[in-house]
Amino acid sequence: MEALKDVQLLAFDVFGTVVDWRGSVAREVERLGLGINGAEFADAWRRRYLPSMKQVREGKREWVNLDTLHRENLDAVLEKFGAAGRLDDAAKAHLNRAWHRLDAWADSVAGLTRLKSTYVVTTLSNGNLGLLTHLSKRARLPWDCILSAEVFKAYKPDPRTYLGVAQLFALQPQQVMLCAAHAEDLRAAAAQGLRTAYIDRPQEWGPDVRGDVPNESDQFDVLATDIPDLARQLGC
Repeated sequence: MEALKDVQLLAFDVFGTVVDWRGSVAREVERLGLGINGAEFADAWRRRYLPSMKQVREGKREWVNLDTLHRENLDAVLEKFGAAGRLDDAAKAHLNRAWHRLDAWADSVAGLTRLKSTYVVTTLSNGNLGLLTHLSKRARLPWDCILSAEVFKAYKPDPRTYLGVAQLFALQPQQVMLCAAHAEDLRAAAAQGLRTAYIDRPQEWGPDVRGDVPNESDQFDVLATDIPDLARQLGC
């Protein structure tokens, strides 16, 4: 693609784009034997993700990392499902780290490996550095670099996250491409001058719900069915 010839770095959203948070968290919940629907629990936990980060973005609370927000949200979800008193503190801490143990989508490792032959590939996730490192090591994700909102003390879609990646690598925004399964993330990156690649993940929220998909007015640079398709379109 001639229009994308200046792109040097691909920054990937992680949750939902590279890894299957819903299936992975649901599996761990089911293993607890609490009689809770694991998928419903995972959905409820994830729905608290954006509102909790919004409190930080709007300055209503000091910066805390995603492990902290997940742990606070876990308490609320356990209460909702009537299971707050059925796990001790150690079990809750272990369950909270389920986000460190998410499985990659089946195409992720192969697709990233292909892209890495031509581009620098890095994370750009709201997950904290420890979480992303543990997750990536377990799933054998071949990143060149792991970047987190924690580096910038700002959660996406704060412009500091997108522009911060370019600044760290001494690149112009248009030399960076955000790759994500979430249209809102991509719109925010495009507003800061980054290139954009939408990666479709129809199973992120299960078989019956579509997530944050593009609309007719979106003009992302690449629309890909998965990460290997993104690699193919970029000539890797």
